[in-house]
Amino acid sequence: MRHWLIVNTRAGSGARGADFWRPRLARAGIAAPEVRDIADQGWEAELAPGDTVLVAGGDGSVNRVARVCLARDAILGVLPSGTANDFARNLALPEDPDALCALVARGPTARLDVGWLNDRLFLNVVHVGLGTLPATQASPRLKRWLGRFSYAAVLPQLRHLGLLRGFLARLEADDAPLEERWLSLAIASGAFFGGGFRVPGASPRDGRLTLVAVRPRPWWQLLMTFVITRLRGHTPEDNDSVLVRQPTTCRIAMPHGHRVTADGESLGHFREMTLRVEPAALRVIAGLG
Repeated sequence: MRHWLIVNTRAGSGARGADFWRPRLARAGIAAPEVRDIADQGWEAELAPGDTVLVAGGDGSVNRVARVCLARDAILGVLPSGTANDFARNLALPEDPDALCALVARGPTARLDVGWLNDRLFLNVVHVGLGTLPATQASPRLKRWLGRFSYAAVLPQLRHLGLLRGFLARLEADDAPLEERWLSLAIASGAFFGGGFRVPGASPRDGRLTLVAVRPRPWWQLLMTFVITRLRGHTPEDNDSVLVRQPTTCRIAMPHGHRVTADGESLGHFREMTLRVEPAALRVIAGLG
């Protein structure tokens, strides 16, 4: 069994590359990992079942490496080095880099669910509508300067992007179809998005997706709902601005194509999507009990 260190030198501020992680891994007992840049695809063919792949990057990098680990029956380890690092938050990893490397060297593993949008893997959240703004409107320079706060920096653009009216979509989520206008649709496999915001009721180990659908409402009502949800950890029961479902499969159909993002990366425009969960599919190094 080999250890691999796959590095995205363009992730986050760029400060946590191979030179940052390699000496810390060595002190923890992983002295000579196979180091590759994520742009070099040659390592994928060399990966063997049971190998451990440590990815130093953000959620987009983790997503790409996770696909390879699934295909090759390898173990995924995450060394958070990006802007949001939301998938890493599911794993209860130590924040201290040296403590994290010590955990990686011990190698405790867990199995997590993964989501599929048609034939595309996602680990965190698929967004349609308002939730796509951080990935499509925040520039790499803005993300590098402001880190996780870049996700809030694009919100004032709502006034002139014409998004407050919402879009028409038909939802089928393990129950009767529902067709109306929505401000945002979020379908989560993991429990976090946007640099640490928790998806109400979501878990990466419950064998379900979590659909959070936000209806167009006055900005003050949406703000109040957001604040209450953040404080309580769940949406207000007497508030109809947010619909929450936890299906195993979700189908979305829209009259027009709309931009879709997954794990912070733009996937293009879609009119129809089928989303499903694959329970306990991915082996990961985790601090979970």
